[in-house]
Amino acid sequence: MTNRPDLPPEIARRRTFAIISHPDAGKTTLTEKFLLYGGAIQMAGQVRAKGEARRTRSDFMKMEQERGISVSASAMSFDFDGYRFNLVDTPGHSDFSEDTYRTLTAVDAAIMVIDGAKGVESQTRKLFEVCRLRDLPILTFCNKMDRESRDTFEIIDEIQENLAIDVAPASWPIGVGRDFIGCYDMLHDRLELMDRADRNKVAESVKMEGLDDPRLADHVPADLLSTLRDEVEMARELLPAFDRKSFLEGHMTPIWFGSAINSFGVRELMKGISAYGPPPQPQNAADREIAPEEKAVTGFVFKVQANMDPKHRDRVAFVRLASGHFERGMKLTHVRSKKPMAVTNPVLFLAADRELADEAWAGDIIGIPNHGQLRIGDALTEGEALRFIGIPSFAPELLQSVRATDPMKAKHLEKALMQFAEEGAAKVFKPMIGSGFIVGVVGALQFEVLASRIEIEYGIPVRFEASQFTSARWVAGPKDKVEAFVNANKGHIAQDHDGDMVYLTRLQWDIDRVSRDHPDLRLTATKEMMV
Repeated sequence: MTNRPDLPPEIARRRTFAIISHPDAGKTTLTEKFLLYGGAIQMAGQVRAKGEARRTRSDFMKMEQERGISVSASAMSFDFDGYRFNLVDTPGHSDFSEDTYRTLTAVDAAIMVIDGAKGVESQTRKLFEVCRLRDLPILTFCNKMDRESRDTFEIIDEIQENLAIDVAPASWPIGVGRDFIGCYDMLHDRLELMDRADRNKVAESVKMEGLDDPRLADHVPADLLSTLRDEVEMARELLPAFDRKSFLEGHMTPIWFGSAINSFGVRELMKGISAYGPPPQPQNAADREIAPEEKAVTGFVFKVQANMDPKHRDRVAFVRLASGHFERGMKLTHVRSKKPMAVTNPVLFLAADRELADEAWAGDIIGIPNHGQLRIGDALTEGEALRFIGIPSFAPELLQSVRATDPMKAKHLEKALMQFAEEGAAKVFKPMIGSGFIVGVVGALQFEVLASRIEIEYGIPVRFEASQFTSARWVAGPKDKVEAFVNANKGHIAQDHDGDMVYLTRLQWDIDRVSRDHPDLRLTATKEMMV
Protein backbone atom coordinates (compact mmCIF):
# COMPACT_ATOMS: atom_id res chain seq x y z
CA MET A 1 0.00 0.00 0.00
CA THR A 2 2.62 2.48 1.15
CA ASN A 3 5.08 2.61 -1.75
CA ARG A 4 2.43 3.31 -4.39
CA PRO A 5 2.48 6.79 -5.92
CA ASP A 6 -0.25 9.25 -5.02
CA LEU A 7 -3.31 8.89 -7.21
CA PRO A 8 -4.55 11.83 -9.29
CA PRO A 9 -7.22 13.60 -7.18
CA GLU A 10 -10.07 12.59 -9.51
CA ILE A 11 -9.20 8.91 -9.09
CA ALA A 12 -8.40 9.18 -5.38
CA ARG A 13 -11.89 10.50 -4.62
CA ARG A 14 -13.60 7.46 -6.11
CA ARG A 15 -15.06 4.74 -3.93
CA THR A 16 -16.31 1.70 -5.81
CA PHE A 17 -18.10 -0.84 -3.64
CA ALA A 18 -20.84 -3.46 -3.55
CA ILE A 19 -23.43 -4.20 -0.91
CA ILE A 20 -23.76 -7.87 0.07
CA SER A 21 -26.37 -9.42 2.32
CA HIS A 22 -28.80 -12.24 2.89
CA PRO A 23 -32.23 -11.60 1.29
CA ASP A 24 -34.38 -9.34 3.47
CA ALA A 25 -31.56 -7.90 5.58
CA GLY A 26 -32.46 -4.48 4.13
CA LYS A 27 -29.95 -4.07 1.33
CA THR A 28 -32.36 -2.44 -1.12
CA THR A 29 -33.53 0.03 1.52
CA LEU A 30 -29.93 0.89 2.38
CA THR A 31 -29.09 1.38 -1.30
CA GLU A 32 -31.99 3.73 -1.60
CA LYS A 33 -30.95 5.81 1.42
CA PHE A 34 -27.46 6.09 -0.07
CA LEU A 35 -29.02 7.57 -3.18
CA LEU A 36 -31.13 9.88 -1.05
CA TYR A 37 -28.08 11.28 0.77
CA GLY A 38 -26.15 11.39 -2.48
CA GLY A 39 -28.91 13.64 -3.83
CA ALA A 40 -29.63 11.14 -6.59
CA ILE A 41 -33.26 10.71 -5.55
CA GLN A 42 -35.43 13.20 -3.77
CA MET A 43 -37.66 10.91 -1.82
CA ALA A 44 -36.91 7.43 -0.56
CA GLY A 45 -39.74 5.20 -1.77
CA GLN A 46 -40.64 2.15 0.23
CA VAL A 47 -39.80 -0.95 -1.79
CA ARG A 48 -43.41 -2.02 -2.11
CA ALA A 49 -44.97 1.43 -1.91
CA LYS A 50 -48.12 2.31 -3.79
CA GLY A 51 -47.83 3.35 -7.37
CA GLU A 52 -45.02 2.87 -9.84
CA ALA A 53 -43.64 6.31 -9.10
CA ARG A 54 -42.15 5.14 -5.85
CA ARG A 55 -40.76 1.78 -6.82
CA THR A 56 -37.26 1.22 -5.53
CA ARG A 57 -34.99 2.86 -8.04
CA SER A 58 -32.37 0.13 -8.19
CA ASP A 59 -34.71 -2.78 -8.98
CA PHE A 60 -35.82 -2.33 -12.56
CA MET A 61 -36.84 -5.80 -13.75
CA LYS A 62 -40.54 -6.53 -13.50
CA MET A 63 -40.08 -9.66 -11.44
CA GLU A 64 -37.83 -7.87 -8.96
CA GLN A 65 -40.44 -5.22 -8.42
CA GLU A 66 -43.17 -7.78 -7.85
CA ARG A 67 -41.15 -9.83 -5.41
CA GLY A 68 -39.21 -7.00 -3.81
CA ILE A 69 -35.85 -8.68 -4.43
CA SER A 70 -32.81 -7.58 -6.40
CA VAL A 71 -32.10 -10.09 -9.14
CA SER A 72 -29.80 -8.29 -11.53
CA ALA A 73 -26.78 -6.40 -10.31
CA SER A 74 -27.01 -2.79 -11.41
CA ALA A 75 -24.55 0.04 -10.90
CA MET A 76 -25.20 3.55 -9.66
CA SER A 77 -22.96 6.59 -9.27
CA PHE A 78 -23.52 9.64 -7.08
CA ASP A 79 -21.52 12.22 -5.18
CA PHE A 80 -21.33 12.53 -1.42
CA ASP A 81 -19.12 14.82 0.66
CA GLY A 82 -16.68 15.46 -2.19
CA TYR A 83 -16.36 11.75 -3.01
CA ARG A 84 -17.74 9.94 -6.05
CA PHE A 85 -19.50 6.75 -4.94
CA ASN A 86 -19.90 3.94 -7.47
CA LEU A 87 -22.31 1.53 -5.89
CA VAL A 88 -22.81 -1.85 -7.49
CA ASP A 89 -25.96 -3.54 -6.31
CA THR A 90 -25.66 -7.33 -6.06
CA PRO A 91 -28.45 -9.89 -6.10
CA GLY A 92 -29.12 -10.90 -2.51
CA HIS A 93 -30.90 -14.05 -3.60
CA SER A 94 -28.71 -17.15 -3.33
CA ASP A 95 -29.92 -18.42 -6.70
CA PHE A 96 -27.91 -15.66 -8.33
CA SER A 97 -24.54 -16.30 -6.73
CA GLU A 98 -22.62 -16.33 -10.01
CA ASP A 99 -23.75 -12.84 -10.99
CA THR A 100 -22.78 -11.63 -7.53
CA TYR A 101 -19.40 -13.34 -7.72
CA ARG A 102 -18.60 -11.57 -10.96
CA THR A 103 -19.81 -8.26 -9.59
CA LEU A 104 -17.37 -8.56 -6.71
CA THR A 105 -14.50 -8.72 -9.22
CA ALA A 106 -15.34 -5.14 -10.21
CA VAL A 107 -15.31 -3.42 -6.80
CA ASP A 108 -12.66 -2.36 -4.29
CA ALA A 109 -14.66 -2.89 -1.09
CA ALA A 110 -17.94 -4.37 0.13
CA ILE A 111 -20.56 -3.40 2.67
CA MET A 112 -22.01 -6.37 4.48
CA VAL A 113 -25.55 -5.77 5.75
CA ILE A 114 -26.75 -8.00 8.56
CA ASP A 115 -30.08 -8.13 10.33
CA GLY A 116 -29.83 -7.25 14.03
CA ALA A 117 -32.23 -10.06 14.96
CA LYS A 118 -30.88 -12.79 12.71
CA GLY A 119 -27.14 -12.12 12.72
CA VAL A 120 -24.94 -13.83 10.13
CA GLU A 121 -27.08 -15.87 7.71
CA SER A 122 -26.10 -18.52 5.18
CA GLN A 123 -25.99 -16.35 2.08
CA THR A 124 -23.99 -13.66 3.90
CA ARG A 125 -21.45 -16.32 4.77
CA LYS A 126 -21.16 -17.46 1.14
CA LEU A 127 -20.72 -13.93 -0.19
CA PHE A 128 -18.26 -13.17 2.56
CA GLU A 129 -16.13 -16.13 1.41
CA VAL A 130 -15.99 -14.60 -2.07
CA CYS A 131 -14.81 -11.30 -0.61
CA ARG A 132 -12.24 -13.22 1.38
CA LEU A 133 -10.87 -14.85 -1.80
CA ARG A 134 -10.31 -11.38 -3.19
CA ASP A 135 -9.12 -9.86 0.13
CA LEU A 136 -11.77 -7.17 -0.23
CA PRO A 137 -12.03 -4.74 2.68
CA ILE A 138 -15.45 -5.10 4.32
CA LEU A 139 -17.52 -2.57 6.25
CA THR A 140 -20.43 -3.97 8.25
CA PHE A 141 -23.81 -2.37 8.82
CA CYS A 142 -26.04 -4.00 11.42
CA ASN A 143 -29.54 -3.06 10.32
CA LYS A 144 -33.02 -3.10 11.89
CA MET A 145 -31.86 -2.01 15.37
CA ASP A 146 -35.27 -0.37 15.83
CA ARG A 147 -36.83 -3.85 15.92
CA GLU A 148 -36.22 -6.42 18.61
CA SER A 149 -32.63 -7.40 18.00
CA ARG A 150 -29.99 -9.45 19.73
CA ASP A 151 -27.45 -8.30 22.26
CA THR A 152 -24.76 -6.17 20.63
CA PHE A 153 -21.87 -8.23 21.99
CA GLU A 154 -23.57 -11.40 20.81
CA ILE A 155 -23.87 -10.04 17.25
CA ILE A 156 -20.20 -9.01 17.21
CA ASP A 157 -19.12 -12.39 18.62
CA GLU A 158 -21.07 -14.20 15.95
CA ILE A 159 -19.39 -12.21 13.17
CA GLN A 160 -15.95 -12.83 14.67
CA GLU A 161 -16.54 -16.56 15.10
CA ASN A 162 -18.44 -17.32 11.90
CA LEU A 163 -16.42 -15.19 9.56
CA ALA A 164 -13.06 -15.27 11.33
CA ILE A 165 -12.52 -11.53 11.07
CA ASP A 166 -11.83 -8.93 13.77
CA VAL A 167 -14.73 -6.58 14.45
CA ALA A 168 -14.12 -2.99 15.59
CA PRO A 169 -17.25 -1.08 16.65
CA ALA A 170 -17.47 2.27 14.86
CA SER A 171 -20.70 3.11 16.67
CA TRP A 172 -22.61 1.65 19.60
CA PRO A 173 -26.41 1.36 19.77
CA ILE A 174 -28.32 3.08 22.56
CA GLY A 175 -31.26 0.86 23.49
CA VAL A 176 -32.78 -1.80 21.21
CA GLY A 177 -36.17 -2.34 19.62
CA ARG A 178 -38.72 0.18 20.86
CA ASP A 179 -36.16 1.83 23.11
CA PHE A 180 -33.61 2.36 20.34
CA ILE A 181 -32.95 6.09 20.24
CA GLY A 182 -29.67 6.30 18.36
CA CYS A 183 -25.99 5.50 18.54
CA TYR A 184 -22.82 6.75 20.09
CA ASP A 185 -20.17 7.33 17.43
CA MET A 186 -17.07 5.72 18.95
CA LEU A 187 -14.67 7.00 16.31
CA HIS A 188 -15.55 10.67 16.73
CA ASP A 189 -17.20 10.87 20.17
CA ARG A 190 -20.53 12.13 18.89
CA LEU A 191 -24.04 11.37 19.91
CA GLU A 192 -26.20 10.50 16.90
CA LEU A 193 -29.91 10.67 17.66
CA MET A 194 -32.69 9.24 15.56
CA ASP A 195 -35.65 11.25 14.37
CA ARG A 196 -38.57 8.83 14.14
CA ALA A 197 -41.12 11.36 13.02
CA ASP A 198 -39.88 11.93 9.50
CA ARG A 199 -38.10 9.05 7.86
CA ASN A 200 -36.73 11.14 5.04
CA LYS A 201 -35.10 13.58 7.41
CA VAL A 202 -31.69 13.34 8.95
CA ALA A 203 -31.80 13.64 12.72
CA GLU A 204 -29.45 15.67 14.89
CA SER A 205 -25.94 14.77 15.89
CA VAL A 206 -24.26 16.32 18.92
CA LYS A 207 -20.50 16.54 19.48
CA MET A 208 -19.52 15.19 22.92
CA GLU A 209 -16.36 15.28 24.98
CA GLY A 210 -16.34 11.54 25.62
CA LEU A 211 -18.85 9.49 27.58
CA ASP A 212 -18.43 11.52 30.77
CA ASP A 213 -19.82 14.64 29.11
CA PRO A 214 -22.66 15.85 31.41
CA ARG A 215 -24.69 16.95 28.35
CA LEU A 216 -25.31 13.30 27.49
CA ALA A 217 -27.93 13.23 30.25
CA ASP A 218 -29.94 15.93 28.42
CA HIS A 219 -30.41 13.61 25.44
CA VAL A 220 -30.35 10.06 26.79
CA PRO A 221 -32.66 8.62 29.51
CA ALA A 222 -30.75 7.69 32.68
CA ASP A 223 -31.19 3.90 32.46
CA LEU A 224 -30.03 3.77 28.82
CA LEU A 225 -27.13 6.07 29.61
CA SER A 226 -25.69 3.91 32.36
CA THR A 227 -25.99 0.81 30.14
CA LEU A 228 -24.31 2.69 27.30
CA ARG A 229 -21.40 3.76 29.51
CA ASP A 230 -20.89 0.22 30.81
CA GLU A 231 -21.11 -1.38 27.39
CA VAL A 232 -18.81 1.07 25.63
CA GLU A 233 -16.24 0.68 28.40
CA MET A 234 -16.40 -3.10 27.99
CA ALA A 235 -16.25 -2.82 24.21
CA ARG A 236 -13.16 -0.62 24.37
CA GLU A 237 -11.42 -3.15 26.58
CA LEU A 238 -12.54 -6.35 24.87
CA LEU A 239 -12.68 -5.42 21.20
CA PRO A 240 -9.87 -4.16 18.98
CA ALA A 241 -9.74 -0.46 18.12
CA PHE A 242 -10.28 0.36 14.46
CA ASP A 243 -7.06 0.05 12.45
CA ARG A 244 -7.28 1.17 8.84
CA LYS A 245 -4.32 -0.91 7.65
CA SER A 246 -5.82 -4.10 9.04
CA PHE A 247 -9.20 -3.17 7.51
CA LEU A 248 -7.70 -2.54 4.05
CA GLU A 249 -5.93 -5.89 4.19
CA GLY A 250 -9.26 -7.57 4.84
CA HIS A 251 -8.54 -8.71 8.43
CA MET A 252 -10.85 -6.33 10.25
CA THR A 253 -14.31 -4.93 9.68
CA PRO A 254 -15.66 -1.78 11.34
CA ILE A 255 -19.33 -2.15 12.33
CA TRP A 256 -22.01 0.57 12.37
CA PHE A 257 -25.44 0.05 13.90
CA GLY A 258 -28.60 1.63 12.60
CA SER A 259 -31.93 1.35 10.90
CA ALA A 260 -31.89 1.93 7.16
CA ILE A 261 -35.64 2.38 6.92
CA ASN A 262 -35.44 5.23 9.44
CA SER A 263 -32.38 6.64 7.63
CA PHE A 264 -30.45 6.11 10.81
CA GLY A 265 -26.75 5.28 10.85
CA VAL A 266 -26.59 5.47 7.06
CA ARG A 267 -24.77 8.76 6.91
CA GLU A 268 -22.16 7.62 9.40
CA LEU A 269 -21.59 4.52 7.28
CA MET A 270 -21.18 6.67 4.15
CA LYS A 271 -18.71 8.91 5.94
CA GLY A 272 -16.86 5.77 6.98
CA ILE A 273 -16.57 4.69 3.33
CA SER A 274 -15.30 8.15 2.34
CA ALA A 275 -12.76 8.39 5.14
CA TYR A 276 -11.48 4.82 5.37
CA GLY A 277 -12.56 3.00 2.22
CA PRO A 278 -9.94 2.17 -0.42
CA PRO A 279 -9.54 4.31 -3.54
CA PRO A 280 -9.44 2.39 -6.86
CA GLN A 281 -7.02 -0.54 -6.54
CA PRO A 282 -4.71 -2.17 -9.10
CA GLN A 283 -6.41 -4.88 -11.20
CA ASN A 284 -4.90 -8.22 -12.19
CA ALA A 285 -4.25 -9.10 -15.79
CA ALA A 286 -2.58 -12.24 -17.08
CA ASP A 287 0.80 -10.62 -17.71
CA ARG A 288 0.96 -7.78 -15.22
CA GLU A 289 -0.85 -5.69 -12.66
CA ILE A 290 -2.64 -2.60 -13.95
CA ALA A 291 -2.34 0.45 -11.72
CA PRO A 292 -5.21 2.96 -11.69
CA GLU A 293 -2.88 5.93 -12.22
CA GLU A 294 -1.61 4.63 -15.59
CA LYS A 295 -2.35 7.06 -18.42
CA ALA A 296 -3.74 4.53 -20.91
CA VAL A 297 -7.40 3.63 -20.51
CA THR A 298 -8.15 -0.02 -19.75
CA GLY A 299 -11.29 -1.72 -18.49
CA PHE A 300 -13.12 -5.04 -18.40
CA VAL A 301 -16.72 -6.15 -18.82
CA PHE A 302 -18.06 -7.81 -15.68
CA LYS A 303 -21.74 -7.86 -16.54
CA VAL A 304 -23.97 -7.67 -19.58
CA GLN A 305 -27.60 -6.70 -19.18
CA ALA A 306 -29.93 -7.29 -22.11
CA ASN A 307 -33.12 -5.33 -22.72
CA MET A 308 -32.67 -2.70 -20.04
CA ASP A 309 -35.03 -0.76 -22.19
CA PRO A 310 -37.43 -3.31 -23.74
CA LYS A 311 -38.46 -0.79 -26.39
CA HIS A 312 -34.97 -0.76 -27.86
CA ARG A 313 -33.74 -4.34 -27.44
CA ASP A 314 -30.48 -2.86 -26.29
CA ARG A 315 -27.71 -4.58 -24.43
CA VAL A 316 -25.52 -2.74 -22.02
CA ALA A 317 -22.10 -4.02 -21.06
CA PHE A 318 -21.02 -2.83 -17.62
CA VAL A 319 -17.34 -1.94 -17.76
CA ARG A 320 -15.13 -1.33 -14.75
CA LEU A 321 -12.38 1.09 -15.74
CA ALA A 322 -9.08 -0.17 -14.38
CA SER A 323 -6.88 2.76 -15.38
CA GLY A 324 -6.72 6.08 -17.15
CA HIS A 325 -9.08 8.94 -17.94
CA PHE A 326 -11.78 7.94 -20.40
CA GLU A 327 -13.47 10.53 -22.61
CA ARG A 328 -16.56 10.05 -24.70
CA GLY A 329 -15.86 9.19 -28.34
CA MET A 330 -12.53 7.50 -27.60
CA LYS A 331 -11.51 4.59 -29.81
CA LEU A 332 -10.69 1.57 -27.70
CA THR A 333 -9.43 -1.81 -28.86
CA HIS A 334 -11.74 -4.70 -28.18
CA VAL A 335 -9.01 -7.21 -27.32
CA ARG A 336 -10.91 -10.45 -28.09
CA SER A 337 -11.77 -9.44 -31.67
CA LYS A 338 -8.69 -7.15 -32.04
CA LYS A 339 -11.03 -4.55 -33.56
CA PRO A 340 -11.17 -0.87 -32.67
CA MET A 341 -14.43 0.27 -31.14
CA ALA A 342 -15.52 3.88 -30.93
CA VAL A 343 -17.32 4.38 -27.64
CA THR A 344 -19.68 7.16 -28.63
CA ASN A 345 -22.53 6.79 -26.18
CA PRO A 346 -21.24 5.45 -22.86
CA VAL A 347 -23.72 5.84 -20.01
CA LEU A 348 -23.40 6.51 -16.33
CA PHE A 349 -26.20 5.26 -14.12
CA LEU A 350 -27.40 7.86 -11.67
CA ALA A 351 -30.06 6.02 -9.67
CA ALA A 352 -32.69 4.97 -12.22
CA ASP A 353 -31.64 7.58 -14.77
CA ARG A 354 -28.94 7.05 -17.30
CA GLU A 355 -27.02 9.91 -18.69
CA LEU A 356 -24.26 10.12 -21.24
CA ALA A 357 -20.85 9.99 -19.64
CA ASP A 358 -18.60 12.66 -21.09
CA GLU A 359 -15.72 11.37 -19.04
CA ALA A 360 -14.92 8.69 -16.51
CA TRP A 361 -11.90 7.76 -14.46
CA ALA A 362 -10.30 4.58 -13.15
CA GLY A 363 -12.67 3.04 -10.62
CA ASP A 364 -15.81 4.22 -12.41
CA ILE A 365 -18.34 1.87 -13.91
CA ILE A 366 -19.76 2.85 -17.28
CA GLY A 367 -22.34 1.15 -19.44
CA ILE A 368 -21.58 0.65 -23.11
CA PRO A 369 -24.66 -0.07 -25.23
CA ASN A 370 -23.83 -2.60 -27.96
CA HIS A 371 -25.45 -5.27 -30.09
CA GLY A 372 -23.73 -8.28 -28.69
CA GLN A 373 -20.07 -7.52 -29.45
CA LEU A 374 -19.13 -7.26 -25.78
CA ARG A 375 -19.18 -10.27 -23.52
CA ILE A 376 -18.39 -10.90 -19.88
CA GLY A 377 -14.63 -10.97 -19.35
CA ASP A 378 -13.80 -8.84 -22.44
CA ALA A 379 -11.04 -6.28 -22.12
CA LEU A 380 -11.06 -2.80 -23.67
CA THR A 381 -7.71 -1.03 -23.95
CA GLU A 382 -5.90 1.63 -25.96
CA GLY A 383 -4.15 -1.07 -27.96
CA GLU A 384 -2.40 -3.27 -25.40
CA ALA A 385 -3.48 -6.94 -25.62
CA LEU A 386 -4.48 -7.41 -22.00
CA ARG A 387 -6.38 -10.28 -20.51
CA PHE A 388 -8.02 -9.63 -17.16
CA ILE A 389 -8.10 -12.71 -14.98
CA GLY A 390 -10.33 -13.97 -12.23
CA ILE A 391 -13.77 -13.60 -13.84
CA PRO A 392 -15.13 -17.14 -13.60
CA SER A 393 -18.02 -19.00 -15.17
CA PHE A 394 -19.42 -21.85 -13.07
CA ALA A 395 -20.94 -25.15 -14.16
CA PRO A 396 -24.69 -24.99 -13.58
CA GLU A 397 -26.19 -27.10 -10.81
CA LEU A 398 -29.63 -27.51 -12.40
CA LEU A 399 -30.38 -28.47 -15.99
CA GLN A 400 -33.74 -28.36 -17.79
CA SER A 401 -34.74 -28.57 -21.42
CA VAL A 402 -36.72 -25.67 -22.83
CA ARG A 403 -39.32 -25.51 -25.60
CA ALA A 404 -41.42 -22.72 -27.07
CA THR A 405 -45.10 -23.57 -26.60
CA ASP A 406 -45.61 -22.37 -30.19
CA PRO A 407 -43.34 -24.48 -32.47
CA MET A 408 -43.29 -21.66 -35.05
CA LYS A 409 -41.27 -19.57 -32.63
CA ALA A 410 -38.39 -22.01 -32.18
CA LYS A 411 -35.99 -19.79 -34.17
CA HIS A 412 -36.86 -16.74 -32.08
CA LEU A 413 -36.35 -18.76 -28.92
CA GLU A 414 -32.81 -19.63 -30.02
CA LYS A 415 -32.02 -15.94 -30.40
CA ALA A 416 -33.47 -15.11 -26.97
CA LEU A 417 -31.53 -17.92 -25.29
CA MET A 418 -28.26 -16.81 -26.90
CA GLN A 419 -28.78 -13.31 -25.55
CA PHE A 420 -29.31 -14.60 -22.03
CA ALA A 421 -26.25 -16.85 -22.33
CA GLU A 422 -24.08 -13.90 -23.33
CA GLU A 423 -25.53 -11.87 -20.52
CA GLY A 424 -24.42 -14.61 -18.12
CA ALA A 425 -28.01 -15.11 -16.91
CA ALA A 426 -27.90 -18.82 -17.77
CA LYS A 427 -25.82 -21.43 -19.56
CA VAL A 428 -27.36 -22.59 -22.82
CA PHE A 429 -26.26 -25.94 -24.26
CA LYS A 430 -27.11 -27.21 -27.75
CA PRO A 431 -26.94 -31.03 -27.71
CA MET A 432 -25.26 -32.64 -30.74
CA ILE A 433 -28.13 -35.11 -31.12
CA GLY A 434 -31.77 -34.07 -31.11
CA SER A 435 -33.31 -30.64 -31.35
CA GLY A 436 -34.00 -28.16 -28.60
CA PHE A 437 -31.79 -26.59 -25.98
CA ILE A 438 -30.77 -27.45 -22.46
CA VAL A 439 -30.59 -24.53 -20.05
CA GLY A 440 -28.40 -24.69 -16.96
CA VAL A 441 -28.64 -22.40 -13.94
CA VAL A 442 -27.22 -22.16 -10.42
CA GLY A 443 -30.56 -21.77 -8.59
CA ALA A 444 -34.14 -22.79 -9.32
CA LEU A 445 -35.49 -19.24 -9.16
CA GLN A 446 -33.49 -18.46 -12.31
CA PHE A 447 -35.79 -20.70 -14.40
CA GLU A 448 -38.75 -18.58 -13.33
CA VAL A 449 -36.89 -15.37 -14.08
CA LEU A 450 -35.86 -16.66 -17.51
CA ALA A 451 -39.37 -17.83 -18.40
CA SER A 452 -40.82 -14.50 -17.34
CA ARG A 453 -38.17 -12.47 -19.19
CA ILE A 454 -38.45 -14.52 -22.40
CA GLU A 455 -42.18 -13.93 -22.36
CA ILE A 456 -42.06 -10.23 -21.45
CA GLU A 457 -39.06 -9.23 -23.58
CA TYR A 458 -39.54 -11.50 -26.59
CA GLY A 459 -43.24 -12.42 -26.44
CA ILE A 460 -42.46 -16.15 -26.50
CA PRO A 461 -44.22 -18.31 -23.89
CA VAL A 462 -41.89 -21.21 -23.00
CA ARG A 463 -42.00 -24.43 -21.04
CA PHE A 464 -39.11 -25.75 -18.96
CA GLU A 465 -39.11 -29.54 -18.61
CA ALA A 466 -36.99 -31.99 -16.65
CA SER A 467 -33.89 -32.97 -18.59
CA GLN A 468 -32.33 -36.42 -18.54
CA PHE A 469 -29.02 -34.80 -17.54
CA THR A 470 -28.07 -33.51 -14.11
CA SER A 471 -24.62 -32.00 -14.53
CA ALA A 472 -22.39 -30.38 -17.13
CA ARG A 473 -18.61 -30.20 -17.41
CA TRP A 474 -16.43 -28.40 -19.93
CA VAL A 475 -14.11 -30.69 -21.88
CA ALA A 476 -10.52 -29.57 -22.36
CA GLY A 477 -7.43 -31.29 -23.73
CA PRO A 478 -5.48 -31.92 -26.97
CA LYS A 479 -7.64 -31.31 -30.03
CA ASP A 480 -7.44 -34.84 -31.52
CA LYS A 481 -8.24 -36.46 -28.15
CA VAL A 482 -11.24 -34.14 -27.64
CA GLU A 483 -12.53 -34.97 -31.15
CA ALA A 484 -12.20 -38.71 -30.58
CA PHE A 485 -13.99 -38.42 -27.24
CA VAL A 486 -16.78 -36.32 -28.77
CA ASN A 487 -17.35 -38.83 -31.60
CA ALA A 488 -17.56 -41.72 -29.15
CA ASN A 489 -20.00 -39.93 -26.80
CA LYS A 490 -22.27 -37.96 -29.12
CA GLY A 491 -25.36 -38.58 -26.99
CA HIS A 492 -23.71 -36.77 -24.06
CA ILE A 493 -22.06 -33.88 -25.88
CA ALA A 494 -23.36 -30.35 -26.31
CA GLN A 495 -21.87 -26.97 -27.17
CA ASP A 496 -22.19 -23.84 -25.05
CA HIS A 497 -22.85 -20.44 -26.60
CA ASP A 498 -19.11 -19.89 -27.17
CA GLY A 499 -18.91 -23.14 -29.12
CA ASP A 500 -16.93 -24.91 -26.37
CA MET A 501 -17.57 -28.63 -25.89
CA VAL A 502 -19.57 -29.66 -22.84
CA TYR A 503 -20.07 -33.18 -21.48
CA LEU A 504 -23.59 -33.68 -20.07
CA THR A 505 -24.18 -36.51 -17.67
CA ARG A 506 -26.58 -38.00 -15.16
CA LEU A 507 -24.09 -39.44 -12.71
CA GLN A 508 -20.93 -38.45 -10.92
CA TRP A 509 -19.78 -41.98 -11.83
CA ASP A 510 -19.70 -40.98 -15.52
CA ILE A 511 -17.43 -38.03 -14.73
CA ASP A 512 -15.08 -40.26 -12.72
CA ARG A 513 -15.08 -42.85 -15.51
CA VAL A 514 -14.08 -40.27 -18.12
CA SER A 515 -11.21 -39.03 -15.94
CA ARG A 516 -10.04 -42.63 -15.52
CA ASP A 517 -10.40 -43.76 -19.16
CA HIS A 518 -9.23 -40.51 -20.76
CA PRO A 519 -6.26 -39.25 -18.73
CA ASP A 520 -5.45 -36.61 -21.40
CA LEU A 521 -8.81 -34.89 -21.02
CA ARG A 522 -9.89 -32.51 -18.29
CA LEU A 523 -13.52 -32.11 -17.25
CA THR A 524 -13.83 -28.79 -15.43
CA ALA A 525 -16.63 -27.22 -13.42
CA THR A 526 -15.45 -23.66 -14.04
CA LYS A 527 -14.32 -21.83 -17.13
CA GLU A 528 -12.43 -18.56 -17.01
CA MET A 529 -14.30 -15.96 -19.03
CA MET A 530 -11.22 -15.58 -21.17
CA VAL A 531 -10.72 -13.78 -24.40
